[in-house]
Amino acid sequence: MERFFQSTKEGEEWFFGLFDKEQTFDATARKLHLWDMPALLLYMNGLVDGNVLTNLFTEMQWNQVDEPVAEDSIEKFLSYFPYHAVSPAKDLDELLTSILSGQAAFITPEGFVFIIDVRSYPGRQPAEPDTEKVIRGARDGFTENILQNTALIRRRIRTEKLRMEIHKTSVFGKTDIVLSFIEGAASPEHLSFIRERLDSIQTDGLTMTDKQLEEFLFKQGFHPMPFVRYTERPDICAAHLLEGHIAIIVDTSPSVILVPTTLFHHLQHAEEYRQAPLIGTSVRFIRFTGFLVSLFLLPFWYLLATHPKYLPDILSFIGPKDVGEIPLFVQLFTADVGIEVLRMAAIHTPTPMATAMGLVAAIVIGQVAIDVGLFAGEVVLYVAVSAVLTFAIPSYELGITTKVFRISILIATALFGAPGFFISIALLFYYLCALKPMNVPYLWPFVPFFPKALMHVIIRFPMTTDAPRPYITDSPDRKRI
Repeated sequence: MERFFQSTKEGEEWFFGLFDKEQTFDATARKLHLWDMPALLLYMNGLVDGNVLTNLFTEMQWNQVDEPVAEDSIEKFLSYFPYHAVSPAKDLDELLTSILSGQAAFITPEGFVFIIDVRSYPGRQPAEPDTEKVIRGARDGFTENILQNTALIRRRIRTEKLRMEIHKTSVFGKTDIVLSFIEGAASPEHLSFIRERLDSIQTDGLTMTDKQLEEFLFKQGFHPMPFVRYTERPDICAAHLLEGHIAIIVDTSPSVILVPTTLFHHLQHAEEYRQAPLIGTSVRFIRFTGFLVSLFLLPFWYLLATHPKYLPDILSFIGPKDVGEIPLFVQLFTADVGIEVLRMAAIHTPTPMATAMGLVAAIVIGQVAIDVGLFAGEVVLYVAVSAVLTFAIPSYELGITTKVFRISILIATALFGAPGFFISIALLFYYLCALKPMNVPYLWPFVPFFPKALMHVIIRFPMTTDAPRPYITDSPDRKRI
């Protein structure tokens, strides 16, 4: 073991040479008189568990050390620590990173350094995620603590093949990132891709955690589609790991990244697997239909309302009888954007005031806007239906993207009529077919067409069905037990 300092005083001078006492109040150097000899403890106040440290050194006083610590007696010296997470420091960089991560450094009078893992990060206890609630099922969810998150996964997958590979990314932040996968199920090519991208990240910090990491890993640029699936549910994460997917856990984020994924992964929900297969299939079919209707309803209705010649006699009632002074397109555009503004306002409104804001939006704004002729009644109806269907999409990222594409198709329809409507849909379909994050087709198994896999996407088969791991995971062993 390397001897870092000549004495505890030299260790203290090194520590406060990095952290100015006047400007860094939480940098703590605690002098100890342990076993009739001086020792030094270095840590960042607020990141360590004070009770554990107190109990540790109280117990250590009973294990008297009668000989100095020499380089050849390190293993014997470690036995005097009545704690499970103690290890010798390897170098000064690791020592500094450990202290800044919430661990404590114990320096002996001879200058040897030991790292004690007594981290206690501020945070909350696992609770059910607000965006992924189920009627029946587990109520625990990921938190901002990476150790808790890995433990929640291990609690569900108790196999020695479950790997938790840790990386540190960014210059200043040194953010902990864990790649979780099952050896033999996850693709080695996909793992190599993620490792190479992680090693190539050059940034000062990942303050936006998982979303910022997604943009670095997949070079997302201005692509509106989500390239990864986020989940805050450990059971969903465990199910994907068993299928051969890879989970990326970022410290300080309650969301776990799942890769590789396709468009259809963003339309699945845990509730489908908490009900009988027939009920789950019905719920899934309704969700898929709602997604398509929310995307095309407004532009298609606008096309029929402005071009009555396309309407058969049986549907002649479609379209407002009195548009008013404001063009129909402006009404639709304003109302759709207004719904999004109301959603944003609801997020930033304190909970006790949210109900009052909803009443103001629904009664005052909506009804009065119709009464004064700002909006036609049908416009408010179809915009509201589209908004409700958008909220039914499980993935928040896909829901926002759906709104962007809906407005784009609406603009194309307003400018070019029926050709604009159908050409914009064709361009959207071509764009989705061209997307291949991690070299995985985004519309698989629809494009390219895999009939059996598509049936498993549309129909929620019984869990006793012998289904192989998805083709897109590129698993070395697609056969599941």
